[in-house]
Amino acid sequence: MLLREQLDQLSYSDWALFWQAEAAKPYFAELDAFVTQAAVSHTIYPAAQNIFAAFRACPLEKVRVVILGQDPYHEPGQAMGLSFSVPDDCKTPPSLKNIFKELDAEWGPVPHRHNDLTFWAQQGVLLLNTVLTVERGAAFSHAGHGWETFTRAALDYLTAHGQTPLAAILWGKPAQKYAPLFQAAAQQRPVLVLESAHPSPLSAYRGFFGSAPFGKVNAFLQAHGEAPIAWQ
Repeated sequence: MLLREQLDQLSYSDWALFWQAEAAKPYFAELDAFVTQAAVSHTIYPAAQNIFAAFRACPLEKVRVVILGQDPYHEPGQAMGLSFSVPDDCKTPPSLKNIFKELDAEWGPVPHRHNDLTFWAQQGVLLLNTVLTVERGAAFSHAGHGWETFTRAALDYLTAHGQTPLAAILWGKPAQKYAPLFQAAAQQRPVLVLESAHPSPLSAYRGFFGSAPFGKVNAFLQAHGEAPIAWQ
């Protein structure tokens, strides 16, 4: 099965115990069967080897920030397994453009930006979506098939492991449903939860612009003895 095969190739990761536990559950078998069949009958994104890229790029022990999106980009050449990120040679999607506009508003413009946000992940930013696969041209087409259960379990596992400060940036209503997981973790570690509208052009002017999430996260991290994220 497609998903199990990808997880087996990441057995070296410090997320491995989590994956082993989830892969043994009935819902995951159903999810794996759905995604495997979808990949046969349709084009899905991201490429199979990148479905779990967020976990590969950001080891469990290094996670300091979670940016939770909705589902992968659904047009060719965009999705790379990290929420909101696309390859540098790809045209900047509208949501990412708005993220960069908010960064400019907080920190000032820069001469060059990277569409590939791997450098955020390398600093401990888990770039995760609530749903990890999508059919070409059909946003949220893989919602309701088990990915939400997987994401909830991953965030449960994350919040239960470690006592270091953890910030969560939740953009859009699907992401905001996970806020209680982070809020509950505040009993054992410092937690910051930031909720706002999604950066999509359809909603960015309803609370995303002006929310200043990047500065708030850095202020929180520094207040608890952690280095800030170099967002720029």
